[in-house]
Amino acid sequence: MFDVGLGEMAVLVVLALVIFGDRLPQVAGQAGRMLRQVRQMANSARSDLQEGLGPEFKDFDIADLNPKTFVRKHLLEDDDDYTPVRANGKVFDDEPSYAGTAGELDYDERPPFDNEAT
Repeated sequence: MFDVGLGEMAVLVVLALVIFGDRLPQVAGQAGRMLRQVRQMANSARSDLQEGLGPEFKDFDIADLNPKTFVRKHLLEDDDDYTPVRANGKVFDDEPSYAGTAGELDYDERPPFDNEAT
C-alpha cells in the first residue's frame, strides 16, 4: 500500500526511537487504538448509510461511487443479462421493417432511408 521497502522501514524505526525514546510503546498503543476507532467509525457509517437507503440498495457498495470503479463496472464489463430485443424481434414498437436486419450492403445498393427519422 505504501510501497515501503526494508531499508526505509529500518530508517523509520530508528527515527521513531530517536524522536519518542522511552515513550515509544505508549505512542504505538495510542496509534493502534486510534486506528481501531477510525475503522469502527467507518464501518458504522457504512452500515448507517445502507440502513438509511432501504432494502432497494441492499447490494450497494460504497466503492462503486469511485469514478474509476463506476466506469469499469457500467461501461467496460460485459452485461450478459441485458436483452433489449422484445418478443416481436424489435427493440421499439415503431421500428421500420429493415431495422432488425443486419448485414453488409452490395456495392451498388443504397442503404435504407427513413423519412420520419430525418
